[in-house]
Amino acid sequence: MEWLAVFLAVLSAICLAYGAQRQGSAVRADTGGLTLNSTGFLRLLRNKRWMFGLLLLGAGMALNVVALSMAPLMVVQPIGAIALVITTIVNSRDQGIRLNRMTVVAIATCVTGSALFVVMAVQVIRESHTVTGRDELTTVLLLAVVVAVFGSLALTLGHKMRAFAYILGAGVLFGFVAVLTRIIASQLLDPNGLSTSNVQWYTVAGMAIAGALGAWFVQNAYSSGPPDLVIAGLTVIDPIVGIAIGITILGEARPDVPAVMKIAMGAAALLAIVGVIALSRHHPDVVKETKESRRRKKVAVIKNPEG
Repeated sequence: MEWLAVFLAVLSAICLAYGAQRQGSAVRADTGGLTLNSTGFLRLLRNKRWMFGLLLLGAGMALNVVALSMAPLMVVQPIGAIALVITTIVNSRDQGIRLNRMTVVAIATCVTGSALFVVMAVQVIRESHTVTGRDELTTVLLLAVVVAVFGSLALTLGHKMRAFAYILGAGVLFGFVAVLTRIIASQLLDPNGLSTSNVQWYTVAGMAIAGALGAWFVQNAYSSGPPDLVIAGLTVIDPIVGIAIGITILGEARPDVPAVMKIAMGAAALLAIVGVIALSRHHPDVVKETKESRRRKKVAVIKNPEG
């Protein structure tokens, strides 16, 4: 069952990769690198490229939900790193971008760290585990704090937020969405026969709110950063958050996991994070935008030396 979940997660990653690239290019073309607003979002609803990307993302999310119903978060979530490689290749060809050496190294670091984490996670998961009502409520309450923090940042900073800030927020929020999806799926499949009666309203509400805010963050990240950087952040931050909750709150890991294994998993996660940070600094699109920004500032100083 777990290997079938892995296969579905791989298909999900492929759909997410192509969907992200299609939406990312559509948003960048529409906004010109500026922050997305409500008017721009309405225009995107009439953009065929963006809508096709939305359909692919929907298919990817559906496959991921099925995978999460078959295997723990620690197995399913890190597989999304495959999407990073696909998105980078597709986007570079679509935009005519030549990847530099540091970008390739950063991507390899992300994927290697995530892959190592998956291999080790499979070794430490519990065969069967039931999420208690207390664990579920704790997760939802923690999510409420996260939504309040990132929602406040979006309202107060607005267009001043950078792509990486949007990516960080989206990754954390979608990490919670994955956890709540896993909880709801297990409740619907509970052998007690109660089906939807097992599902708590606050869990569904929390998942919907986090998903909506996370989706808004992703679209804004597309407007100010390349799609492969967005995917890199999501495929690393999302699973790390989800797995951290799975281990610390839901108790998905075995209690007898050796300290060496815990350290190794932490090192793998850190390796993946370092890859994302490197990608956010050395990606050709980011380097180009940084140089262009510096050039505009110099021109502004020359035109208005006293201002």
